[in-house]
Amino acid sequence: MNQFFLRHRTALGLSLTAYILGFLNTFSYAPYHFWMIPFATLSGFLLLLAYAKANSETTKHVKKISFIFGVGWFSGGVSWVHVSIATFGGLPLIGSLSLIGLLVAYLSLFPLVFGWLLTKFPTRYWPLMTAPIWWGVEWIRSWLFTGFPWLSLGYSQTDGPLYPLASLIGETGLMFMLMFFASCMVVAMMQKQWRPLVACVVFFSGLFLLQGNGIYKKGESRVLLVQGNIPQEMRWIPEKEWSTMLKYMDMTRPHFSETDLIIWPEAAIPALEPSAQDFLENLDKAAANNNTALISGIISYFWRTKEIYNALVVVGKKEQKDESGQYYFNHPNRYYKHHLLPIGEFVPFETFLRKLAPIFDLPMSSFTRGDFVQPNLVANGLNLVPAICFEVAFTNQIAASLKEETDFILTVSNDAWFGDSIGPNQHLDIARMRAVEYGRPMLRATNNGVTAVIDAQGQIVKQIPQFEDAVLKTTVDRVRGQTVYWKYGNTPLMILALLMGTSGLLSFLREKRLARSQVLPL
Repeated sequence: MNQFFLRHRTALGLSLTAYILGFLNTFSYAPYHFWMIPFATLSGFLLLLAYAKANSETTKHVKKISFIFGVGWFSGGVSWVHVSIATFGGLPLIGSLSLIGLLVAYLSLFPLVFGWLLTKFPTRYWPLMTAPIWWGVEWIRSWLFTGFPWLSLGYSQTDGPLYPLASLIGETGLMFMLMFFASCMVVAMMQKQWRPLVACVVFFSGLFLLQGNGIYKKGESRVLLVQGNIPQEMRWIPEKEWSTMLKYMDMTRPHFSETDLIIWPEAAIPALEPSAQDFLENLDKAAANNNTALISGIISYFWRTKEIYNALVVVGKKEQKDESGQYYFNHPNRYYKHHLLPIGEFVPFETFLRKLAPIFDLPMSSFTRGDFVQPNLVANGLNLVPAICFEVAFTNQIAASLKEETDFILTVSNDAWFGDSIGPNQHLDIARMRAVEYGRPMLRATNNGVTAVIDAQGQIVKQIPQFEDAVLKTTVDRVRGQTVYWKYGNTPLMILALLMGTSGLLSFLREKRLARSQVLPL
């Protein structure tokens, strides 16, 4: 009986520790930015796995610890999703908690798979196997069921000393290095093998010596970003369409002649594009007459095909030499969102799910997907790679449309869905990571915050606080050149992961085969 209670008390302690370690990861991301936390929590997580592996005859405890670590990590980190479900989903509390619980459980399967795979190898092989396995599992998370790469570990370093390395190895490279360091630390602590840790430190140092983003200044542009702060519950009320559009117009009008480029956020024009032709044509003339251009989010709808797009359109001057505007319905200087948000912008199995609850039947939740690669938007001679809301988390999509002549990366969003939660701040840090990866300034316009201009090094030049009606007017450098990450993407990291993983696997199989031939335990 004593053995039974001791065993279960130990299992409870391991589970509780795993949850706490996972939950603490939340504080390494925005808005807290305690970047040093993952160095401790990941090492602690691997120590728990090593203990469970050494003291259990099955993988049951390993899987449990890995899953609970994920539950702690994601229940804290994506808690902001619950705000939108509870506020706008029309579900009772038990229903909204159940939905967020399903999301957390799904995301926690990825740490579970990682733990199960890693503990098939003896601990001494972990410096070679940990980072490649984690990278592979996270890569699957980034695209499976359209992908959810939120809270990838590299974002924890946005205000840390490793952050500049993103121009060399990207966010995924930072994630890889964190897991490599944690595995080397665990082997050093458990087996007094210091060589992997020394190799890790040397590798880190070498990356800093190689650092250099190859970016140089080309010129300057005056930009104006408008934050209208329209309450979410008013955005799709037909009677409020004109008041919303006129509010943005009134906030912009005093600054027309003072700026080269004006940005309005996602769906700032809430009317369907065919119904807003008079407003858009007047906006086009006003911008052109003041020698500027304006980019706005809008819902584009085609009556004949019934296609509806979450779009960005450019009005005013296309090139600086132009003397008039450019807008007409379905003109080509526009962008259609490609990476649609599940439930919010498309509903899988919608024939069944839309009948279940209001959360599955939100306004504007049947969008058509735009192309993966689309031309840069051209506004007053400036070239911009656009991303609407969630899309900025998908680094490959940004890379696919970048060109040498690209001046800015543009992302627009409406984070009013998530209230005063940590979600909008995490979203801002994701945008910052894209800026440093590709060495291009990021213009981020949102409905209610956080609206910001980010330079090519990922630092915030200027921002507007959340929940304020305000404009952001500043000068931002235009740059040229390409970062190492822009040139090569994740290819070097993939090669490194394959080399490390293959080396570890072959060594393990060779040792196992030798042990069998000598009839000795591994």
